[in-house]
Amino acid sequence: MSVVSQVILKADDELRYPSSGELKGIKDFFQTGEQRVRIANTLAENEKKIVEEASKQLWQKRPDFIAPGGNAYGQRQRALCLRDYGWYLRLITYGILSGDKEPIEKIGLIGVKEMYNSLGVPVPGMVESIRCLKKASLALLSEEDATEAAPYFDYIIQSMS
Repeated sequence: MSVVSQVILKADDELRYPSSGELKGIKDFFQTGEQRVRIANTLAENEKKIVEEASKQLWQKRPDFIAPGGNAYGQRQRALCLRDYGWYLRLITYGILSGDKEPIEKIGLIGVKEMYNSLGVPVPGMVESIRCLKKASLALLSEEDATEAAPYFDYIIQSMS
């Protein structure tokens, strides 16, 4: 949920007008809008490159994942991993665009540990893959934009850890 929606819903629940602090929060949200759109656009336009780089980093760190018996062994399993990387990158852009981590939580993190455990996918491996996704993504952003985007990756990493 965006900052604007949060302020409106909270004020309405309390039958009051938004406070000056809440209005300042909305103003700040709008002032960073161009940056958030720029970051999301960069990530979306470079999804394939980011996913390829992140997977390359992960396979170098954890060659056992792509070795016989590993969770990413074989074309089909590897393709599923890459699909998940793209999906998490898209979730991160949702969070960045909204200026809130709630879309990441609601769409992508509720029940994620249980799902991966039930599929036999090691959650620590997924955490490492998100770290690689973060590194590959932030390398394409300016320092200022990387500082803005990093907490959204960290939120997923923290939630899965």
